[in-house]
Amino acid sequence: MAVNKIAVLTSGGDAPGMNACIRAVFLAAQSAGIELIGYQHGYNGLINQEYFTITHKDIRNLIQRGGTMLFSARCEKFKHEQHRLTAAKHLTESGADGLIVIGGDGSFKGVESLQPLWDKPIVGVPGTIDNDVAGTDYTIGYHTAIQTAVESIDKVRDTADAFERIFIVDVMGREAGFIALNSAIAGGADHVILPETFDSAAGELLRILEKLKIRRKNNVNGSHIIVTTEQLWPGGLNILQESLQSETGIDTRILTLGHVQRGGSPVWQDRVLASKLGTYAVEMVLNDERACMAGIQDRYPKAVRISNTKESRKQLNEFSLSMLEKMALLG
Repeated sequence: MAVNKIAVLTSGGDAPGMNACIRAVFLAAQSAGIELIGYQHGYNGLINQEYFTITHKDIRNLIQRGGTMLFSARCEKFKHEQHRLTAAKHLTESGADGLIVIGGDGSFKGVESLQPLWDKPIVGVPGTIDNDVAGTDYTIGYHTAIQTAVESIDKVRDTADAFERIFIVDVMGREAGFIALNSAIAGGADHVILPETFDSAAGELLRILEKLKIRRKNNVNGSHIIVTTEQLWPGGLNILQESLQSETGIDTRILTLGHVQRGGSPVWQDRVLASKLGTYAVEMVLNDERACMAGIQDRYPKAVRISNTKESRKQLNEFSLSMLEKMALLG
């Protein structure tokens, strides 16, 4: 199949490294003599035929920039076939011979639903800080999110130590504990609460209180840092905060990192990963790979059918969980 033009878009939540990936797609396409067009605002851009030709000027000094030059958005309309048919029609009218979608699980659902309606290859690239996409060891933005969380833990510890406070650090991740696990290890946290190991609020609270009791018995003063994944604690973290403060008499605060984890300049790991996957995604289009993801496995790029990424939930590494237990971070 002759490929003269490729389209690219970013969809869903932004992740540091998306711009680096767009840059790599452009450079790989140019090397093959292929024109690159960028659709803006995710799948909305396909529906509204909102695109432009990407040039060298657009990718200059792009690799270090957070966010996405193409902008991103959710697209409820894309759930309806009539709008997906419009998107397919617009792709054909643009002259594109392939489409690369950079995003997470929701974006990949869009790839799966659009591919049957358009007779050209559509390739996904995993860009999400949560690292919850099966079939790839890492996703673009994940390493930067951990770095942001660790830097925040380091800074809040100074205040926590000064006032001998308990701090609950709330990180992103939805139903996946990858960010919480690694930021807790790297940040030297005292306890971590993960969706993969969480049993009950009562049980988790008892484990935390037991740790604090042992510290007090051993005359260990100072801060106590607890890392947890967003929206995990039943009723909200204020419930845990009030329980800890009531049971211990120690001033307890909550630090919610929120969307700050999505921003900032990508760390080198995400820049390299994005460059590898963006380059490989172009190769996949040239090889007529359809409804597949450009993943990374054991340091090497690999084409993975998007349907396979949904067959099972991505699991935390057993060694890491064992390590947490040995370090007493899980109670």
